[in-house]
Amino acid sequence: MVILRSGVDMVELGRLEALNPRIRERFLRRVFTPGELAETDGDLSALAGRFAVKEAVSKALGTGIGRVHWQDIETRDGPWGAPQLRLHGFAREVADALGLSAWSISISDTRTHAVAIAVAIGESDAGIPGQPAHQPGDEEPPSG
Repeated sequence: MVILRSGVDMVELGRLEALNPRIRERFLRRVFTPGELAETDGDLSALAGRFAVKEAVSKALGTGIGRVHWQDIETRDGPWGAPQLRLHGFAREVADALGLSAWSISISDTRTHAVAIAVAIGESDAGIPGQPAHQPGDEEPPSG
């Protein structure tokens, strides 16, 4: 069965700008990979977009951020500058378990907000590792 999963997120740039500089540095190192930090060179708009990707991908995976860690979801510049998704750790495990084989991400921003969408397609919907494949309420309606 072909499956399609998606997630979207929006970030207010002011939330990153308002962080105390000492706290901001620690936050950035905890959330972003060294590659993401190097490619964005401290540009808060670019970082906000990548933050929104992390949230959008975690929603598409159905996990949110928690068991999937911030750095498990990485956005890097593609050959022509388009964002490319790289999954690591538990995010990779979940994507593989769900059968998600192809991802598309897109980022946009204004002076005040960054938004990202993540769309994944795959061949089966096996479920998240460590969770039941079917949740209550997922049952098929009775036929008849």
